[in-house]
Amino acid sequence: MEKLTDVTRSNDIQLKIVGHSLTMAMDDGEFFSSRRYCVGGHDWEIRLRPKDPWVGRRDRPLTLKLVLRGAPRTGSGSVKAQLSCCLVDPTQKLRPSEMKTVSHKFHKPGDYSPRAVFMARDELEASGYLTDDSYVVQCAITVLREQPEIAAAAAAAGDSANAAVAPTSELHAYLGALLESKTGADVTFVVSGESFAAHKAILASRSPVFMAELFGAMKVKASERVEVKDMEAPVFKAILHFVYTNTVPELDHRDGEETEAASTATAMAQHLLAGADRYGLERLKLICASKLAERIDVDTVSTTLALAEQHDCSHLKAKCVEFIAAGTAENLDAVLATDGFKHLEASCPSVLTDLVKVARGRKN
Repeated sequence: MEKLTDVTRSNDIQLKIVGHSLTMAMDDGEFFSSRRYCVGGHDWEIRLRPKDPWVGRRDRPLTLKLVLRGAPRTGSGSVKAQLSCCLVDPTQKLRPSEMKTVSHKFHKPGDYSPRAVFMARDELEASGYLTDDSYVVQCAITVLREQPEIAAAAAAAGDSANAAVAPTSELHAYLGALLESKTGADVTFVVSGESFAAHKAILASRSPVFMAELFGAMKVKASERVEVKDMEAPVFKAILHFVYTNTVPELDHRDGEETEAASTATAMAQHLLAGADRYGLERLKLICASKLAERIDVDTVSTTLALAEQHDCSHLKAKCVEFIAAGTAENLDAVLATDGFKHLEASCPSVLTDLVKVARGRKN
């Protein structure tokens, strides 16, 4: 049965780390834990690691992750939640840092999200966010619950054969035209030097991250103009198009098309999956994961597997692991020789353990 969703968002949470210089004496991977917060009927904890050695980077950056600490107080089953966080300047002389967002489907107490990765120690110390040997991270927890769809009683009440058939909704077309015309736009995003006009209310209604950035306490000053970092302009344009129309034409390509066109669509799907996770667009994330699962080959499997691990796409990860483990020796050699596999080794070493387990299982 189709589901409707109920979104619960916490008030903004401020974590202050006092005595930054003393964290130099901490072991790599040691963390601070916040107090527990009840959001959406669940108890949550935020863990902050000043020096995280497990993100495939030598500089051991600052990271945060969300942990489910208690079983739901009402109901049961899994729950999807998102952690959004940024560095803030208590004096408000600096704009908040770029917001980092991670999401995860939690099944039991103790489950935790992927890491939100911030800057390394030397970058933090030079950034201006560190004052009096202290810094502040502002966070928000968003919980997305599924609930049964309300039954449509009218369909069962009358003779369906005589019922009038409603025309197909054209809302997506109207909203797409609104985006194209820029009529009434009240925010401009600057991405890789290119500007995109949009409407705050529409963005906030579709994405909890846009809601926090544009209307929450995390909103940047002069939020009529927002700079988006670490994203290419065509990717952000596709995200906006999806937000307004619920479609992703950039991912369409037919079997038999030229290899270059198929490769371009696959690369776009990879970038869009990361972007969808960044902005909490779950449907777009699932669409991208599905497209990537259909297009796994020797050249793409390693980069897609790293992406699936980093953005919590368990089904896509399983497909990639199966492809590598089930291939011929020649295919395996070809995969190991790709630049994508070298990136996988550096960024997601834990995935290699999964590959070995599957391969051993097949031999037995």
